[in-house]
Amino acid sequence: MKEDISAIDFLDIINIVKLQYGYDFTGYVQASLKRRMLRFMSRTNIPTVFDLKHQLINDSELFTHMVQYITVNVTEMFRDPRFYRTLREEVLPKLAAYPNIKIWHAGCSTGEEVFSMAILLQEAGLLSRTRLYASDLNPMNLERAGTGIIPLDNMKDYTYNYIQSGGLADFSNYYTARYDNVLIKKELRKHINFFQHNLVTDTVFNEFQLICCRNVFIYFNRELQNHVLQVFYNSLSPRGYLAMGIRESMRFADIHEQYETVHGQEKIYRRKS
Repeated sequence: MKEDISAIDFLDIINIVKLQYGYDFTGYVQASLKRRMLRFMSRTNIPTVFDLKHQLINDSELFTHMVQYITVNVTEMFRDPRFYRTLREEVLPKLAAYPNIKIWHAGCSTGEEVFSMAILLQEAGLLSRTRLYASDLNPMNLERAGTGIIPLDNMKDYTYNYIQSGGLADFSNYYTARYDNVLIKKELRKHINFFQHNLVTDTVFNEFQLICCRNVFIYFNRELQNHVLQVFYNSLSPRGYLAMGIRESMRFADIHEQYETVHGQEKIYRRKS
């Protein structure tokens, strides 16, 4: 598609989405969001930005499809295996001191990373006293995550990731194969609450010993990053942990001095007090 989205048109689209549907994309990186909007227009045969705005105003189903397309849906089980190995060796032994553990996966997409966490906790003997909260902006992602169903084709890569992360069991113990999909075992899923949460507009709702928000900050501008990091700080218990993606950093955040670095390469931080 040759047409670009001007700054004025982009702001119009953002305002339509915010006023009509309550989704606030104001703090997202504009260039990245524009590219995904243009790809969505091409995929759905919407010829002009004017037509996109018109349809967004008049067709809520189109909006639902657009949110599914432009929000971040890239995920996998045990993504970045060294990160999960670090959790096993350096973070979970500290969490074991708590009688009850609460962990928040913010921006959980379709659930693969929170299922990975449940497996880690099971192998550490901590799952029975842990509650996992998994949130996402996209309701279609949450609906899929709640089923616990994952394409069978992905499991070869996921098994490799699991082994590289220091897995202690046969990975196939954690799911049941069903035709072209697998179903994550109910014993793992029953400890997970999936729910919709908007990091831009929603606030603190609990106190956590660990928050994982990985590969989400790269889509936020600096102002929104600072806002979300403050929400996370307010959501962590004293000495609670925050995990970010390996391409993300807290170094330039307004609040960075209130955290200590637990593992710089794997981007794991700890609230100082």
